[in-house]
Amino acid sequence: MAHISTIGAAIYTDLSVYVGTIANGKAETTATMPTTYDASGFQAMFTTAATISKYAKIPNVREFPAIGAQPNIVNVPVYGQKQSSTVGGQSDAPSLEVTINYVGTDWAKNTTGSSPESTLGNMIGDGVSRIWRFTLLNADSTATVGTTQGKYDSNVGGLGTVQNSQWYFKGRIESLLVTPSLTDATTATIAISVQSDFYGSYTI
Repeated sequence: MAHISTIGAAIYTDLSVYVGTIANGKAETTATMPTTYDASGFQAMFTTAATISKYAKIPNVREFPAIGAQPNIVNVPVYGQKQSSTVGGQSDAPSLEVTINYVGTDWAKNTTGSSPESTLGNMIGDGVSRIWRFTLLNADSTATVGTTQGKYDSNVGGLGTVQNSQWYFKGRIESLLVTPSLTDATTATIAISVQSDFYGSYTI
């Protein structure tokens, strides 16, 4: 496919994290980085092998924050002028706060799970920086899932079945805060610290 070419709500937008080889219910505890920091290097990490995906989707996302390159412009006041000047400065590493509809089983810590999503609870506060993928989607993937093909794989047979725009970055889950509600679904906020630039936007 190609980049999204029409105006839309992008309600199928996806956030996933590379987990690698799962052992005792946990994702890889040492950061695996792409061989090259470009589209092919990142996309090769988000694939399926022997029926097990190498990545986990963040489930039940309710709201995404703004995601992308942060500004590095600093306003500088100048005596005798009505307006301040702007100079290039150092941008702060952003922290992404993703709001989800909280389901306890999705975030339980365990030692026996074998699916990528079962490792999410163990990632909270573990200090490991991992590769993340943020994908804008106006339509859901129509992939034919098989033993080596996942619905949301970063390849032609997966996300390439629909228009998509992807960004990749390195980050880690710092916290998960749950907010009970009387009148709505229980929600939680996941704080992800970003440890690199955003790479993209790419497409498949």
